[in-house]
Amino acid sequence: MDMADNLHDEIRLFGIGGSPGICIGKAYIVDKEGVDIVSRYAIEKKDLKDEVKRFKAAVKRSKDDLLAIIDNTPDTLKQHAYVFETHLQLIKDKMLYGLTIDTIEKERVNAEWAFKKTISHIKAMFQDISDPYLRERAEDIVQVGDRIMRNLTGATRVNLADITARVILVARDLSPAETSQINLKRVKGFVTDRGGKTSHTSIIARSMEIPAVLGLEKATRTIKNDDLIIVDGLSGIVIINPTEATLLEFTERDQNYAAHRTVFIRDSHLAAVTLDKVELKILGNIEKPDETKSAISYGADGIGLYRTEFQYMRRPSFPTETELFTHYKETVEALAPKPVTIRTLDINGDKAIDGNNNNNREENPALGLRAIRYCLKKPEIFKTQLRAILRAAAYGDLRVLFPMISGYVEVMEAKALLYKVADELEAEGIPHNRDIKIGIMIEVPSAVFLAETLAEEVDFFSIGTNDLIQYSMAIDRNNKEVMYLYQPMHPSILRMLKHVTDVGRKTGTTICICGEMAGDPFYVPVLLGLGFQELSLPPQSIPPVKSLLRALNAAEARSFVDELMVYKSAPEIVKALISRYGGILDDNAYLEAEANS
Repeated sequence: MDMADNLHDEIRLFGIGGSPGICIGKAYIVDKEGVDIVSRYAIEKKDLKDEVKRFKAAVKRSKDDLLAIIDNTPDTLKQHAYVFETHLQLIKDKMLYGLTIDTIEKERVNAEWAFKKTISHIKAMFQDISDPYLRERAEDIVQVGDRIMRNLTGATRVNLADITARVILVARDLSPAETSQINLKRVKGFVTDRGGKTSHTSIIARSMEIPAVLGLEKATRTIKNDDLIIVDGLSGIVIINPTEATLLEFTERDQNYAAHRTVFIRDSHLAAVTLDKVELKILGNIEKPDETKSAISYGADGIGLYRTEFQYMRRPSFPTETELFTHYKETVEALAPKPVTIRTLDINGDKAIDGNNNNNREENPALGLRAIRYCLKKPEIFKTQLRAILRAAAYGDLRVLFPMISGYVEVMEAKALLYKVADELEAEGIPHNRDIKIGIMIEVPSAVFLAETLAEEVDFFSIGTNDLIQYSMAIDRNNKEVMYLYQPMHPSILRMLKHVTDVGRKTGTTICICGEMAGDPFYVPVLLGLGFQELSLPPQSIPPVKSLLRALNAAEARSFVDELMVYKSAPEIVKALISRYGGILDDNAYLEAEANS
């Protein structure tokens, strides 16, 4: 964060672009009075029952609050009602509830202090998880905790639905429930100290198409009520007290973005065909069946990544075969005849429903028993999912994708289980389709170098660049101290991507990319030049990526990628990319975001 000495000088804060778009307006600080400051005091033994009752009453009020919010959720956000259901489940969570009561009784302390201690304990457990989406579920814990704490302390908070002025909200955090109550006629956008791109709040903000920047850390301490601010959700920048020149610059950016977006969405149903007639399939990444509507409306050619692990989270038991089958069938039928790629359970012992068992916790889950390793160690859990997948495959073009493959043996063991399940279904007379396409995730360096061998056993590769970069560069991409090493354009990453796509061309294996790179227009010329046949990305990113591909020449992009292979560093490659394609990319926000990363 750059801050001038004069409080009236322009100040720029850099965070995470949670939802694209640009807005300019006055700041409106959302307070959390009384929630964060909690004192500890002793409770007499004779009063412990009353203290427990007080806590239970606060939990009951919090539950009633959420039920009311669910009942009043606007139709446009009904698809995200599951977020509020998740918070309801957290309120009922045995650890959250039981541990607080145990602390009250054993330590003889007030409910506020006991509850704060419980929240801190659970949040710490979640933060040990390396996966960014699952790690940010700690924010759900905090948000539920804030709601219960407000009911315990009697603290009040601004009702966002009652705001009458045209403002930009500034808060330490906004829960999904609070975000859903935003009046779009009044609130232009919001910024928060906490949260990230995969937080539920961010997901809802994107659905509402409201600009948001999250993870600013010190926004509430820097921005004051009625300050004029600019929120750029494209590049993750918030500007306080902008100069006239800055105001003019970002007003023009906003107008350009709006104009481009209109064209993108209008033409999103068109195929992604380059100027020299090379067609790419642009697929959507989803987590739940109801997100298929968004993918279809934004012009997806199918689903390239259906993350299934979220059906396993925060449950008293694993989902049944019938539950899984119902979800998969719903998705396949909604997309038919377009393809749907289901990634099998990418989870480990720490992240699964048995995560409350501390004996299963690993010091480094990213390098531990996760994804295909977990599934092969737990064949009954794996077989249940495979049965559901093969049954759903009878209703459309369904493909299976095995994650975190590191070698040949894992592929053969996974396929053996798949075929065993198919034999069982056939013997039981249950409708299914065993002749489905099989793919593997390429996200471990060993799989890159075994690509030619692995291609003999599968129909397609899907490259997960998030993990591939993390494992290749030996970094925790959530660690701010080494984030500078997370470089998609690092020469080693570029060479690995080229090796895999070269193998794909040689062996006739379809190559898809489903990591964050696929959804960022900045990298699209390079992905085109590398020869990817399919890109799978968040639905909202599909229109601009399709539009950009229609403005590119594939042969020129291939030649450009060959030129990039001589460069020795990521900054050199980025500079060359901007020099060659800056005019076509045309949106300075993407270039500025890359330059600041």
